[in-house]
Amino acid sequence: YGHSNQLRQARAMGDYLIVGVHTDEEIAKHKGPPVFTQEERYKMVQAIKWVDEIAPGAPYVTTLETLDKYNCDFCVHGDDITLTIDGKDTYEEVKTAGRYRECKRTQGVSTTDLVGRMLLMTKAHHSNIDDDLDYRKHTDNFGKGPKGHSPWTGVSQFLQTSQKIIQFASGKEPEPGDTIIYVAGAFDLFHIGHVAFLEKVHQLAEKPYIIAGLHFDQEVNRYKGKNYPIMNIHERTLSVLACRYVSEVVIGAPYAVTADLLDHFRVTLVCHGMTEVVPDKDGSDPYKEPKRRGIFQLVDSGSNLTTDLIVQRIIKNRLEFEARNQKKEAKELAVLEAMKRMEEK
Repeated sequence: YGHSNQLRQARAMGDYLIVGVHTDEEIAKHKGPPVFTQEERYKMVQAIKWVDEIAPGAPYVTTLETLDKYNCDFCVHGDDITLTIDGKDTYEEVKTAGRYRECKRTQGVSTTDLVGRMLLMTKAHHSNIDDDLDYRKHTDNFGKGPKGHSPWTGVSQFLQTSQKIIQFASGKEPEPGDTIIYVAGAFDLFHIGHVAFLEKVHQLAEKPYIIAGLHFDQEVNRYKGKNYPIMNIHERTLSVLACRYVSEVVIGAPYAVTADLLDHFRVTLVCHGMTEVVPDKDGSDPYKEPKRRGIFQLVDSGSNLTTDLIVQRIIKNRLEFEARNQKKEAKELAVLEAMKRMEEK
C-alpha cells in the first residue's frame, strides 16, 4: 500500500501514468533477491487502479532516453533516494534535466518493516509491547534491513486516517444494472493470488461491483493461527482499495455472511476462492446463507500463491543472505589470518 500510495500521488501529477518495473536480475544486482518474480510484479502493478501502463524490464537507472522512449514529460519517485550498487543517485540525469518530480513516502511502512513482521516468532506486532524480550531478540535479528535504524521494525507504525481511506476509495455507488458481488477474507500481504482471484470474479459479470469484506485482525488470527495477519486491518484496507477490480471495502466484516449483510448491500453473488473455508466459532458454515439462496460460487484464480508461501520465500531469501554473509566473513577471516602468518614469518 506504500507503493500504491506513491503511484496514486504520481498519477495526480499528470494525465497518464506509466510505471517502470525492473527485472529480477536488476533487483538482485542492486538490492538483493526479490520476493516476487518479475512476471508476478508486472501483474501486481498493472492491477493498481492508478496505473495506465507498465514498462516491463525498466532499467534501474532512469535516463532521459527511457523517458523519451515512453513519451514521458517527467518521472516521479518517492523522497527516499535510491542508489546504484556503486553509490550513485539513479535519478541524477533526469534531475539535472529538470524532468524529475518527487512524492512523499507513506509514513509507517517499508518493505523491510513488513519483512521484519513476517520473520517474527511472536504475535507482538499485533500489540505495542515494549518489554517483550523475545520480540526484541527476533527484531534485532530479522526486522532490520542494512539501513534499518529502529529495533522495533516489527510493530506497525502506520497511522490510519479517514483522509487516507478517502484518497484510496473509488467513491462510486453501485449503479442500476450492476452485479453486486461480495467476497471476504483476510487479504493479508495483498499479492498476485488475490489479484488473480479478484480479476476472475470481475470477469463474472458485464458490470461488476465488487465489495470486499475484510475481517478484523483477531478474527484472522483465529482461523489462520501463527502470527497472522502480518498486516493490520488498516493496512489491508488500503491494499485492497488500491486494486482496480474492487469498488468498495467493508472494514471489519463479520466472518459469517449473514442475511442482513446480503440484504444491506443488495448482493447478487458471493464468491470464494479454492482455499479452505474454516468453520465459524460455533462450528457452522460461514457461507450457509448465500448457499441457501443459491448465490454462492467457488472461483479458481489459477494461482497457487498464498501468504504462507510468501513468508516461506522471505525466510529462504533471508537464510541464503545470511549463509552468503557467513561464507564471505569466513573467507575474509582466512585471508587476514594468512596475512598475519606471513608477517610473523
